[in-house]
Amino acid sequence: MQRVGEVVRTAQGLAVLRAPGDDHAEIGTVVLNDSLERVGRVVDVFGPVEEPYLAVTPEDDVHLPRLVGAVLYAR
Repeated sequence: MQRVGEVVRTAQGLAVLRAPGDDHAEIGTVVLNDSLERVGRVVDVFGPVEEPYLAVTPEDDVHLPRLVGAVLYAR
């Protein structure tokens, strides 16, 4: 599994992740939590090239405030 990043905040119905480096997940990548449950999909990459932010649109049953501080992954 690839580490996608840590959720640093929520904004406008999205989870905002800080990627661990410039080798980040692509738009459309499905992200999972540490229990391998589907959390959402990457919809945007923005910010500095060295450590970009990723915007993830959550699945319908995901409670966004609980994700803050969580590390998310991709297969």
